[in-house]
Amino acid sequence: MKNLRYLENVSTLSLEKDKCIGCGLCAVVCPHRVFEVSGKKAEIKDLNACIECGACVINCPVQAVKVNPGVG
Repeated sequence: MKNLRYLENVSTLSLEKDKCIGCGLCAVVCPHRVFEVSGKKAEIKDLNACIECGACVINCPVQAVKVNPGVG
C-alpha cells in the first residue's frame, strides 16, 4: 500500500517476533496491509502505511503487537 500514508517515519507500531505465533490475525484485520506472515511469523512489511488504528493490537492473542495511538 505504498500510496496510502499517514505520516512518514512516526508510527509507534512494533512487533515482538519472539512472541508471535504466526496466526496471521494482524494481517487479516489491518486496513492498510502493514503485516504479512512469512516463515510462521508476522512481519511489518510497510511501517509507514500504519495509521495506528489498533486493530492488530486488539486481535493479537499473544500481545506481540504494540502501538501507541495518537503519538505518531
